[in-house]
Amino acid sequence: MTSKRIATIDIDIGGTFTDCFIRYGDQSVISKSPTTGYDLSVGFIKAIENGADLLDLAIDELLEETDVIRYSTTIAMNKLIEQKGPKLGFITTEGYEDMLYIGRGSQWSDGISTLESRKIAQVDKPNPLILRENVVGVKERIDYTGKVLRPLDEEDFKDKLQYLVDQGVMGFVVSTLWSFKNPVHEKRIKELIEEEYPEYYLGHMPVVLSSEVLPKRYEYSRSNVSILNAYLHQSIAEELSNIGDELRDLGYRNSLLMVHNTGGMAEVFRTSAVNTYNGGPVAGIIGSSAVGKVYDYPNIVVTDMGGTSFDIGLVVDGDTSIYQFKPVIDRWAVDLTMLESKSIGTGGGSIAWINETLGERLEVGPKSAGSFPGPVAYDQGGTEPTVTDANLLLGYLNAEFFHGGNLSLNMEKAKKAIEEKIAKPLGLDVYEAAYLIKKVCDGNMANIIQKETALQGHDPKDFVLFALGGGGPVHGAGFGFEAEIPKTIIMQQSPVFCAFSSSMMDVMHIYEQSQHIILSEATTQELLTNYDQLNDVVRTLQEKAIRDIEGEGFLKDQIQYQLELDMKFGGQLNIKRTVSPTIMLTSKDEVQKLIEWFTEDYSNSYSPLAVFPEGGVEIENILLKAIVPQQKYQLKEHPYGGKDASNALKGLRKAYWPELGGFTDTDVYELDRLVNGNEIQGPALIESPHTTVVVPPNAVYSVDKYLNGEIQQKEEVLI
Repeated sequence: MTSKRIATIDIDIGGTFTDCFIRYGDQSVISKSPTTGYDLSVGFIKAIENGADLLDLAIDELLEETDVIRYSTTIAMNKLIEQKGPKLGFITTEGYEDMLYIGRGSQWSDGISTLESRKIAQVDKPNPLILRENVVGVKERIDYTGKVLRPLDEEDFKDKLQYLVDQGVMGFVVSTLWSFKNPVHEKRIKELIEEEYPEYYLGHMPVVLSSEVLPKRYEYSRSNVSILNAYLHQSIAEELSNIGDELRDLGYRNSLLMVHNTGGMAEVFRTSAVNTYNGGPVAGIIGSSAVGKVYDYPNIVVTDMGGTSFDIGLVVDGDTSIYQFKPVIDRWAVDLTMLESKSIGTGGGSIAWINETLGERLEVGPKSAGSFPGPVAYDQGGTEPTVTDANLLLGYLNAEFFHGGNLSLNMEKAKKAIEEKIAKPLGLDVYEAAYLIKKVCDGNMANIIQKETALQGHDPKDFVLFALGGGGPVHGAGFGFEAEIPKTIIMQQSPVFCAFSSSMMDVMHIYEQSQHIILSEATTQELLTNYDQLNDVVRTLQEKAIRDIEGEGFLKDQIQYQLELDMKFGGQLNIKRTVSPTIMLTSKDEVQKLIEWFTEDYSNSYSPLAVFPEGGVEIENILLKAIVPQQKYQLKEHPYGGKDASNALKGLRKAYWPELGGFTDTDVYELDRLVNGNEIQGPALIESPHTTVVVPPNAVYSVDKYLNGEIQQKEEVLI
C-alpha cells in the first residue's frame, strides 16, 4: 500500500485559457484548457483533468489526495462587461437620490483609456447599474460624528420599500450618509425589509449595507462598492456553486480558496464579490515578488500576456504594496484597497485592423477573438486576423505542436486573413504585414511599461522583466528590449504563472474603517495622548478578523497583523498610506515614531519640499491586514550541465527575421530538455507544450540553476 501524497491545485481562469498548476508530492505539472464562457466549470474541471493525465492519475484520484484548491477568476470582469446582473433597488438618505448619477467631477472619465479620454465629445458617463426609477431616499440623517439628527421614519420607509418591490427589484443596497460612523439606520432598514419579506417568503430578497461592505467615508465610492457587490454576487455565487458541485461529485471535500485583488486569498464563503476582480494579475505580482527574493531581484516589471489582455504590475525594492491611487472597477470609482495592476487589450487573440480615421493606420486590439471562435488559425470560424495568426505566419509558432499538439493551426487560413484584411489595404507583402502586426503589438506593450515605470518615478533600465503568460515568452524579447529593460526572465511556469503564483500566497483578510485622528496638532505639534481613538478601532477590526479566520478553520494564534494608516499633513490634500511600526499606540514615543515613518514615506512620494509638519499630522483611514502564513512552493535547484544545448535541439524551421533579410533556417529547441548552464545564441525558437520562447538574432538565451531562462542582448553579454 502506497503512502498518501498531498497535492495542491491552483487555477486561474482567463479570457481565453484556463490555467492550472498542480503539485503532487515532489512533482509539479502545468496544464491548460480553453475557457468555456458558457459554463466556467467545464474548462475548470478539464484543466485539472489534463494535469491529472500528466501525472498518470484519474481526476478523482488526484482530487482525493488534494489538500487545497486555490482559484482566481475573471467572472466579475465579464459580468460587468455584459451588464446582466439582477435588478436592484438603492436606498439612501432623502435628498441624495441622484448621488450615483452625479458622481464625482471625473465620473465620465473613470475607467476609460487615455485614447478614449482624448475624444471628450464622444465619451459618455457609464450606464448605471441601478436605474434612477429604482432609487428612493428615506427620511433620516446622521452627522459626521455619528449623532442622530433625524430619526428614521419607519412608516415612510415601508411605503418606499413597497414601491421598490412593485418596480420588480430583486435585491436592495442601502447606503446612507455617515453610516460608517453610526450604522444604526442602515441596520434598522435591513431589519424592516426582513420583517416585511422574511426568508420563508418567495419574495425574500438580499440586502447589502454599505456600513458592512466598506465602512469608509465618501458616500459615492462606498455606494459603488456596495452596488457592485450586490450586482455581482448572484452570478459569481452561481458559477462557484457549479464548480463546487462538480468538485464534490468527483470526491473533493477540502477548501476552495479565492484569490483577492488585495494580494491575499480566503475561503469562497468569506470572499466579497468585488475582491475577486483582477485577482489573477495581482497573484502574478505576489508570485513574482517571491521569485524575485530567490534571485535577489528587488525591482521587477511583471507582465502577463495571455490570449485577451496584457497585464502589468511592479515590484519595487521587493515590495508589492503599490496600491491603486484612485481604484476603479470597470467604470466605477470604489476606494478599495487594490494592488496596482494595469491591463491593455493586447494578447494572442487581439484582432489586427486598419483604422481608416487615422489614415489607414494599423491597430492591434483591444478587441479579441477570445477562445471561441479564436484566431483564424484555430479554424473554429474566426475571420479576423490576430497576433497569433501573425506569429504562425512568421514561423514563430509550430502549427502541429500548438498547445502540445492538442490544437492544430491552419496556416493557409491565417495567411489569407492577413493578406485580405491587412496586407492588401496597406500595400504590403503578407509577411511584412504579419511582422508589422507583431511590431505594433510589441510597441503597445513597451509603451505601457515605460509609462507605468515613469509614473512611479522609476527608470525601466533599473528593472528586470518577467515575461509571463502563454504569449509572454513569444514577445518578451521584443517588448522588453524596446522598453529598454536589459534582462528578460522566462519562468518554467510562465504559461500558467498567475495560477502558479497562488501557490506562493498567504490567507489574508483586509479590514478598513475611516477614522479622523490628529496625531500632532498644527503649529504646536502637541502629540496625541488619547490612544484609544486608534486602538478601539483596531480592536474592533481584530474581532472581525478573528471571527472570519476562525470560521475558515484556522486558530486565532496563527494570525499575524499588519496595520496601515492613510495619513496626511494638516491643510494638505495628498494622503499617503504608511505601514505602522506598531499595531496599537501606547506611548508618545510610538506616536512620534509613527509620524517619522509617515514623514519619510511622504517625502519619498511627494518630495521633501512637500513635507509640512507645521500643519500637524492626521490619520484619515485605518486598515488592518490579518494574515495566516501558508506553506509555499519552493523553486528547486538543478545540477550544472554545461553551455552546450545541442541535446535539446529538435530541428530547423524557417522563421522571419528582418535583420537577416527575411526567412532564415532557425534552430528549434525543446524547452523541457534544456539543463542548467545551457546557452542558445539567437535566432532560435524554444518550444514547450504551452508556449514558445522567441530568441531574436541580437540576443542570447541562458538557463539558470532553477531551469528558468534569461534573455539578454548579445552585446551586453559579451562585455
